[in-house]
Amino acid sequence: MSDLAGLRVLDYCWVGAGAFVTKMLADHGAEVIKIESRARPDNLRVAPPFKAGVVALEASGYFASRNSNKKSFALNMSRPEARAIARRLAARCSVVTSNFRPGVMERWGLSYDDVRSENPDVIYLTMPMQGATGPHAQFVGFGSTIAAVSGLVDRGGLPDRAPVGTGTHYPDHIPNPGHALVATLAAIYERSRSGRGQAVEVAQLESTVNVLGPELMAAALLPRRYERRGNRSDDAAPRGVFPCSGDDRWCAISIRDDAEWRALVAALGRPAWALDPAYETFAGRKSDEAAIERSLADETRSREPFALMHLLQEHGVPAAVVETPGDLVEDEHLTARGYWQRTPHPAMGPIVMNGLPFRTVGETARPMRAAPLLGEHTWELARDVLEMDRGEYERLVAAQVLF
Repeated sequence: MSDLAGLRVLDYCWVGAGAFVTKMLADHGAEVIKIESRARPDNLRVAPPFKAGVVALEASGYFASRNSNKKSFALNMSRPEARAIARRLAARCSVVTSNFRPGVMERWGLSYDDVRSENPDVIYLTMPMQGATGPHAQFVGFGSTIAAVSGLVDRGGLPDRAPVGTGTHYPDHIPNPGHALVATLAAIYERSRSGRGQAVEVAQLESTVNVLGPELMAAALLPRRYERRGNRSDDAAPRGVFPCSGDDRWCAISIRDDAEWRALVAALGRPAWALDPAYETFAGRKSDEAAIERSLADETRSREPFALMHLLQEHGVPAAVVETPGDLVEDEHLTARGYWQRTPHPAMGPIVMNGLPFRTVGETARPMRAAPLLGEHTWELARDVLEMDRGEYERLVAAQVLF
């Protein structure tokens, strides 16, 4: 039995960051009830990549990845009667989550105070972009917006070129769901000790800025402007991604001390350029870093990336192939740990799904349940959680309340 079995979560988190939080709760055994409707489906249902030939709203691989093990309850929140049903559901859930703009849940009668009036020990997670109060509370955005506003975009790139950012909606995938998950689990733990619920607010801009802590401290303490450094680091030289044979193939290499430098030189067959006595010390390598990078790139350019990685690792050199999606699906490390799972999906057929990114100690990989069809569990939840009879259910379906 999972650690979160018996935990029921009402999920108003759409698209990226919030949906990842509730996915991880669901993947670890919580019963997660996702709220959407045909009138307003989760935006991620229309986000590519799509499985060809599959009905609209059920073909998104992105949605399938972010919503495994959840249940879908089709509730049209534009109807006043739906809001009463939503409050009934909230009263029967241990955790209520949302990542809407501040004011949306309040207009539906689902504020923290509304919910806890009937469910005093509820844990109530919200994920506004810039907090629930203040001059920017009504600003909305997603990962790329937050990356730009936080300064994360400016951090990525080379010093002599325009910033390139992170290449993805990074705040949606790592810092924001990570902070929100830890905060929610901490609140669950505290409730198990004290019996008290609480409101948890994760302002997504703040948790993204957390990534930039060293740069913020440097900006406050040092009389110089931060400059992009690409893949370079103060504690490694050389450090970067180096070209390999094949189309757009690369290997990341990081040399942190003199022993690793000697190992790199040995692994490459002691090329003449690497035997410069100045390179035997970190200071010497750092002072001629650009020249070393060019020479190292010439060494790696003709080598197959995985062969190079294994050669360097066997010599004790930190190295890893920059893997393509195809490489990741076949990765020996992930495959050996049961990370990828082939799961039947009711509309797409068998699909490959990413499993749990972490497990509790001693827990083995568990079978994953595919993301739900829109409204797939509406009758089941209406009957079992809301104790609704079939007649009332059919009336609400006909009125497009359960829709």
